[in-house]
Amino acid sequence: MSVALLDPAAPSSRLHNRLTVKPLQPTIGAEISGVDLSQPLSDDDRDAIKAAILDYKVVFFRDQSLTQEQHADFAARFGPLYVHPSTRRHDEIAPLHKIEPPSAERVASWKEKGPSYRVDAGYHTDTSWRLAPTWGAVLKAVNLPDVGGDTIWVDAGLAYEGLSDALKAKLDGLYATHDFRDALIEAGHDYPIVAHPVVRTHRETGQKVLWVNFTQKPQILGVELSESRELLTLILDQYRKPEYQVRFAWRPGSVAFWDNRAAVHIAIRNYGDFPRELDRILIVDEPLYADL
Repeated sequence: MSVALLDPAAPSSRLHNRLTVKPLQPTIGAEISGVDLSQPLSDDDRDAIKAAILDYKVVFFRDQSLTQEQHADFAARFGPLYVHPSTRRHDEIAPLHKIEPPSAERVASWKEKGPSYRVDAGYHTDTSWRLAPTWGAVLKAVNLPDVGGDTIWVDAGLAYEGLSDALKAKLDGLYATHDFRDALIEAGHDYPIVAHPVVRTHRETGQKVLWVNFTQKPQILGVELSESRELLTLILDQYRKPEYQVRFAWRPGSVAFWDNRAAVHIAIRNYGDFPRELDRILIVDEPLYADL
């Protein structure tokens, strides 16, 4: 698909058909305008949005007014929808999942169980506990605090590229655990602990990606526990570097759509006890059976 400059005065903005794609950072994050997500999405617009996601890992839409059904219809243009085990059923829109702050009881439980349950280092990618994680997520603002509650996404490919050659060589071929069993059992389900490569290759871009979920008690297999902790600290340090991040300030009508295979993210919990709420719909990925 051809890409043309939209305005010489704003060379960072690009026109994909009739959509405007404005990068927020060089490799991660772009705002897309010129489309009403509540209306049926054309093939050209769908392809332009997918191309922008592959380029920028996460894209944002402002001033959208979506019903639950329209939210699901939009996400379904990019693949089958996935029903998360902890989904709260909302009429026929089963794939919709409420994203809310953890309860005081759950936070107390994390603290009681120890450091591996802490969420202050909570960079993660959604459903990585599955053998075939979902590829995409569409998140819609519902109830927002007046101030705070931003979300940060990290270009996990750039985080990998920033490693030393020696550390790249060390991490290539290693696997990390993704353990979500406590939450699943609490929701009445069970699933084995899985392990994914610490360095994954993105199926569509071919880019190597640093892929660890710090909310799911990661442990790097095949090395001593002390070395696993050291390596995880180095990975976390990469995720925390501002030059690899984009930070998004939510407003009413905001929608974020990201590639779980290319980015990790973290919600900033700096809004006290306000009942911040967002709706999320997940999109199924094609299983890579050769990698299972």
